[in-house]
Amino acid sequence: MPCLGFLLSFLTFPHFYNSLTVILISFQLWVFGFLVLQPYFLSREKEDMSAGVSFKHSFSMLMLQLFMFFACYHECLSSPLDHLKGYMLTERGVDAFSPEVTPSAAPQPFLALLAPSPLSPFTNSTVPKLSGLCILNFTAAQSLISMTSIDCWAAFAPLLANVICCPQLHATLVILVGQSSKETGLLALNRTLAKPCLSDIEQVLAGQGAGDNLKQICSIHPSNLTEASCPVKDVDEFENTVDSSELLASCEKIDPMKECCDQVCQGAISEAATKLALKASDPLSMDGPHVLPEHSTRVNDCITVVLRWLASKLDSYHAKEVLRGLTNCNVNKVCPLVFSNMRHVANSCGNGISNRTACCDAMDSYVSHLQKQTLVTNLQALDCATSLGLKLQKYNITKDVYSLCHISLKDFSLQGSGCLLPSLPSDATFDKFSGISFICDLNDNIPAPWPSLSLLPSSSCNKTVRIPALPAATNAQSGLYIEYVAVYLLIASSMVIMMLLQF
Repeated sequence: MPCLGFLLSFLTFPHFYNSLTVILISFQLWVFGFLVLQPYFLSREKEDMSAGVSFKHSFSMLMLQLFMFFACYHECLSSPLDHLKGYMLTERGVDAFSPEVTPSAAPQPFLALLAPSPLSPFTNSTVPKLSGLCILNFTAAQSLISMTSIDCWAAFAPLLANVICCPQLHATLVILVGQSSKETGLLALNRTLAKPCLSDIEQVLAGQGAGDNLKQICSIHPSNLTEASCPVKDVDEFENTVDSSELLASCEKIDPMKECCDQVCQGAISEAATKLALKASDPLSMDGPHVLPEHSTRVNDCITVVLRWLASKLDSYHAKEVLRGLTNCNVNKVCPLVFSNMRHVANSCGNGISNRTACCDAMDSYVSHLQKQTLVTNLQALDCATSLGLKLQKYNITKDVYSLCHISLKDFSLQGSGCLLPSLPSDATFDKFSGISFICDLNDNIPAPWPSLSLLPSSSCNKTVRIPALPAATNAQSGLYIEYVAVYLLIASSMVIMMLLQF
């Protein structure tokens, strides 16, 4: 295939072997030939794989491929004279490349199309416009902020919001305020500083490639930086109120697999937050069912203050590990999917399933709607399968349609490759060649369990289906990556350069 690409280039342009145009076209033909044949080889390889890995490209990727095809086709139809003209234009001096600017006109950006690739926003971060009012030390937390920018990368923030992006963003806010308490002696910002600080955090993250709408995606408000309704924010008062040594001993290091069930650290945090809440001038009753909503809200706000104190006693890395581990316990308890009207499934699968084909077609159609929403973890998929099954049973669907229609847990996650995120906390990673990637379970085809009232799992600590905490990769696949996106963008960029050089 490489020989074919270069041969076609030399046959088409026999007199201009040294031109940049020939080099670019040769490269395009070489890689384009690979990309054209790639789906064929993948489909052949796919037949030999025990796990059903789906290789599908999005509509935008298809359009990019079509653009490259027609561009290559256009180049093949062009005459040597056309390329000679373009080549001669590229021989102009440096001054000829300078944009024409009248003395009264402001200079315009030159070659705006050659801006840094959107796949590498972190190697060319922009300088954020900060308010100058925030007291948080962004420089000391640079590694944490960089990780958050990757986890909340603009294109993936909505898809990774529930499992990776928002938990990481919340942890970042807690750590920033907690670390600042070493200088201020306060575990919260006042309401005057909270708003500009939140704006500065957004600017810093967006400058490194994160989405610019994280406040909406993760429901972040300036109050997330204050004490809210918690009556204690002074570090000295905090340490005089709670058993700080026991709290630190319980939470300075946690096992993310055991903590969700044993709740050693969570119990210590809840106890400390309750003591802080009772410091209010209007203490509320907390006897069982008589607990008032105001008290519950106050305890939750004090939990945030407790987490900030913990973050001040740990370095940023270990604080992040603890906070993500605690958040993950709550993440895996809830199915984040929205179940729309399932009357069509009820009509096709109800009353004994008289037509299996119609029933499975209806189920596939409904599940495909779920697959457009978000990425979920292994345990979330199990919760989603249980929730959907119970809803279907309310529509008089008594038979196990999951087994009948071969529905697996992967079918409840965002499709394209059937990805299930690991149930343990994880982060996205960035590489300047392959772009953004994240660990993804492509190989564990666990059948979705049909819920039974007698076998409903009471919690994630008592699941009847064995779910691996981390994906078991096969065929040397360690995760789901943005496959070939960097190559596609490189080809498209080279085509744009070639077209610009010919004008």
